[in-house]
Amino acid sequence: MKRPKTTEKKPVLKLLKNDPWLLEYESAIEGRHQHALDKLSELTNKGKITLADFATGYLYFGLHRQARGWVFREWAPHATDIYLIGDFNDWQEMPEYRLTRLGDSGNWEIKLKTAALKHGDLYKLKIYWEGGCGERIPAWARRVVQDERTKIFSAQVWNPDTPYEFKKKSFKPSVAPLMIYECHVGMSQDAEKVGTYREFRENVLPRIEKEGYNCIQVMAIQEHPYYGSFGYHVSSFFAASSRFGTPEELKELIDDAHQRGIAVIMDIVHSHAVKNEMEGLGNFAGDPCQYFNQGARREHPAWDSLCFDYGKNEVLHFLLSNCKFWLDEYKFDGFRFDGVTSMLYYSHGLGEAFCGYGDYFNGHQDDNAICYLTLANELIHQVNPKAITIAEEVSGMPGLAAPFKDGGYGFDYRMAMNIPDYWIKTIKELKDEDWKPSSMFWEVTNRRKDEKTISYCESHDQALVGDKTIIFRLVDADMYWHFKKGDENHTAVRGIALHKMIRLLTASTVNGGYLNFMGNEFGHPEWIDFPREGNGWSHKYARRQWNLVDNKDLCYHYLGDFDEAMIKLLKSERNIQKSQVVEIWHNDGDQVLAYRRNNLTFVFNFSPVRSFTGYGFMVPKGKYDVVLNTDNPAFGGQGLNDDSVAHFTNYDPLLDKDGKGWLKLYLPARSAVVLCKASED
Repeated sequence: MKRPKTTEKKPVLKLLKNDPWLLEYESAIEGRHQHALDKLSELTNKGKITLADFATGYLYFGLHRQARGWVFREWAPHATDIYLIGDFNDWQEMPEYRLTRLGDSGNWEIKLKTAALKHGDLYKLKIYWEGGCGERIPAWARRVVQDERTKIFSAQVWNPDTPYEFKKKSFKPSVAPLMIYECHVGMSQDAEKVGTYREFRENVLPRIEKEGYNCIQVMAIQEHPYYGSFGYHVSSFFAASSRFGTPEELKELIDDAHQRGIAVIMDIVHSHAVKNEMEGLGNFAGDPCQYFNQGARREHPAWDSLCFDYGKNEVLHFLLSNCKFWLDEYKFDGFRFDGVTSMLYYSHGLGEAFCGYGDYFNGHQDDNAICYLTLANELIHQVNPKAITIAEEVSGMPGLAAPFKDGGYGFDYRMAMNIPDYWIKTIKELKDEDWKPSSMFWEVTNRRKDEKTISYCESHDQALVGDKTIIFRLVDADMYWHFKKGDENHTAVRGIALHKMIRLLTASTVNGGYLNFMGNEFGHPEWIDFPREGNGWSHKYARRQWNLVDNKDLCYHYLGDFDEAMIKLLKSERNIQKSQVVEIWHNDGDQVLAYRRNNLTFVFNFSPVRSFTGYGFMVPKGKYDVVLNTDNPAFGGQGLNDDSVAHFTNYDPLLDKDGKGWLKLYLPARSAVVLCKASED
C-alpha cells in the first residue's frame, strides 16, 4: 500500500512572526531571502568555499610586491591593449610594461622585476579599446595622490620599508550602549587647512576618549577627487584618502583608538560612485557600464553620480572585496553604509511617501541591491563576528536591521532618521508653549521592536552650509554676541537649556546607540563650508574651533561638559539600551514628561515659563538621588535645586501594596533631572 504524499511546510521566518502585518507580503520577503541564499550558493560554489574566501579580490587584483618582483592585475573586459605608465618609464608606453590578457576572463596581468618599480613611484594605466584610449587609475589601487600643482591624481606604489604593525592585535567593540562620535579628519583641526590622520590622533582622539564616546564613525576615508563632496563622490574605493596622510598614519590612528577602547567604523559609500573618468570608474575601459547600470538607471538623478549594477557577479566581487579589505588591512570595526534608501528602490526613494507596508513590496525595489546588502552583512560578520554595521536608511524598510536567518538584511543597527527631522520641524514650526511631551516621547521611542537603531538629534547634514544645527536654530546670531559668561541674553539662556534637554531625551531613550557629529556636542557656532570657487577656496569654515569649548569664559563649555556627564551616566547603567523605556507620566498641558529605565528616572519640564512645586509621580518606592541636572550651574543652568538633597517617596496605602510611592519634585521651567534609585540594603 502506497503512503500518501506529504508536503512539508517551510518554517515561517522570524521576521514574519515578530510582525504579523508582514504576513500579507510573505512571498516577497521569502523571495528576497531565497534570492540571497541562491546568490550565496553561487558565489561560494555551493558552499565549497566561504563568502570570505570569495571576497579576496584585493589580494589578486591591483599591484602586489612578491618575493621575485611585482605583479599587477586588472579587470578590463572591453580593453584591447593596456600599458603600465609612470615615473619608472617617463610615462611612455613601452613593450616591457605591456599587460597580457588572461584568456577570456577579462583580466589582464603583468609581472615585473623588483627593480622595475620603487616605493613612491606614480603610475597609471594607458588603456586602449575599440575606437578610443585613455589614462586611468587602476580600480583596485590602494594609494592615490594628487599633484599639488597640476591637481592631477595618480596611483602610487606603496611599499614602505617598515609597514605599520598593529600593537593591539585584537579588539572587541563596546556596544553597551554604542556611543558614536561622527567625525571628519580633514576638518577636525582649529587651523584653516586640511587636517591629517596624525593630528586627529594626537589632538582629537584624546578629546573623544575624555568625553566618553566608545566609537568613532570616520567620514571621507575612501579617495574622492573633490574635497567638498564630504567624501561621498568616491573614485578609488580601496585607497585611503591621501589628503589626510599615509596608510601607516591611518592604521596608527585606528590602533591608538583601539588601545583607548574606542571602536572605529568607516562611512562606506557603495550606493554610488563619482562620474569622473580620469580618476574613477565612469568609463574605465571603453565601457561606461562595466561597473554600472545600463540606460537611464546608470546615473543618479539627484546626486550627479553613477549607480552600481548589483546584478553583476564581478561588481559583487568588487564591492564585497572592498568590505573585507578595510576590515583586514586597516582593522576597521565595521561600517555605516551610506545611501541605503537610494540602493533599495529604483526611484532611489525620491518622491516616495512610504505611507504603508505595501510601499516596501510593490515591485519598485531593486532585489539585486537588497541581495548585495544582505551578502555584505553576512561577509562582514563572517570576517569579524563583533563587527558593527549600520544602515543609513530613511524609508523604514522592515527587516533592514533584523538577522539574515530571520528573513532580514543583517544590519546590526539602522539610523533613526525620523528623530533629527522631528527636532528640526519642532524648533522651526512650534512656539515653545506648543511643544508636546507626548509627541516627543513617541518620536524618540517609535521603532520596530526587533531592530536596533542609532538615535541622534542632528548629523553632519544639519551642519552644512545652507542648513542649521540645533544650536544655531535656537540661538542664531546671538551666539556671536551673547555666549560669553555674564553676557547671556534670554535667547542664549533658552538655547543652552533646550540644547541639553533635546540631547538628554534623545540619548536616554536609545535601544541601540547614540550618535553625535563632531563639534555639535558643544554647540559649534558655524556651518561647514568646504573650500570651493564660491568662497575663494577658503578653509575658514571647514574646521572645528576647539578653542571655543576650551575657553572657560565662554558658554560653549557648558554644553560640552553636560554632554560628557550625560554620556558617562548612560554608560554607567549596565546595558541601558536593552532596558525597557517605561513611561511614568506625561501632561501636554504642563509640558512635563517622566519615564524610567532600570534604576534611572528621567523627568523633563519643557514649559518655558512655569515651574512646579511638589510635582508628583508614582514610582517604585525608595530613595532617589539626583545624578544629572540640566539646571546645574556647572552646565549653564540657574541652580534652582539643591542636587545634594536625597528624595524619598511618600507613602500611599493604595500604592504600597504594589511597591510604589509618590515621588514629589520641584521642577524648574525648561529643565530636566535624572534620579537614580538607591539600592536597598
